[in-house]
Amino acid sequence: MIIVTVTPRGEPSLYSLLQKKEISLRRDDKGTLHRTGKRRAGEEKWTHARYRGTIRFQKCLGGVVTATIQSDTETDEWQLLQSFVGFLYRHFREEISNITLSFATEED
Repeated sequence: MIIVTVTPRGEPSLYSLLQKKEISLRRDDKGTLHRTGKRRAGEEKWTHARYRGTIRFQKCLGGVVTATIQSDTETDEWQLLQSFVGFLYRHFREEISNITLSFATEED
């Protein structure tokens, strides 16, 4: 499991920007990351078109977004990570102050 913490640069809600971008790309039949499952206030679950696993993220205090990337295989996990960070970079690099990665082990 990989935990990604994304800190926004300013006031805009990064969480809502992520939601709006995914909706926009899905409407245009583009993109590989898509929302799935039940929607809860302040939480999202995304999957990738090719790689198995999930990206679950939630809105935190101060506009920080925390995502948990999880897959059954290490290969799919790092590819999900690469896809998610690439998505953030392509669409939101001006709105992001920093990204922190934490690697959880089986014992954690």
